[in-house]
Amino acid sequence: MDRTEKQTALDELRKKCELCHSCPLGDSRTNLVFGVGNPDAELMFVGEAPGEQEDLSGTPFVGRAGQLLDRYLYAVDIKREDVYIANILKCRPPKNRDPLPAEEDACMDFLREQVRIIRPKVIVCLGRIAAMRLISPDYRITQQHGEWVEKGSFSMTAVFHPAALLRDPRRKEDMLADMKAIAEKLRNT
Repeated sequence: MDRTEKQTALDELRKKCELCHSCPLGDSRTNLVFGVGNPDAELMFVGEAPGEQEDLSGTPFVGRAGQLLDRYLYAVDIKREDVYIANILKCRPPKNRDPLPAEEDACMDFLREQVRIIRPKVIVCLGRIAAMRLISPDYRITQQHGEWVEKGSFSMTAVFHPAALLRDPRRKEDMLADMKAIAEKLRNT
């Protein structure tokens, strides 16, 4: 698919997602938070679920955590407009609680289809919950962040969720090292 075809396919998928009420979150959202970015992205970030700012804007990673992610992208010379950013859940859980397995199940086909359309080379899980769903159910973010896994045609890794770094700044150097490795992987893939 060329870029125009990919964008058309993403737009159609978004319309289907907007109609989804497979779980109660579809009834409580302010806005659908589908995903944003370059449909030809080689790098895709996947978080767990939208937060309050994302629910209000309809765009993933725009709050304080998103601003921190932007600073890391800048630090390793990756432009946000060159990547694609999505979440497993497309609707905000109440009070930013962790997604329930049934909610994840309801949204996974949308995420799979986003990945199929975009066909990134590298997928980065933002945080423990995304890593446990996409890489391994027993994923330990504190021990395994930055480790690479090959799944099908994708190279995958997980990093600390930017919101976790806001709560525990001691992990910021680990995140920078992981982001440098991601930039290096992109150059060599």
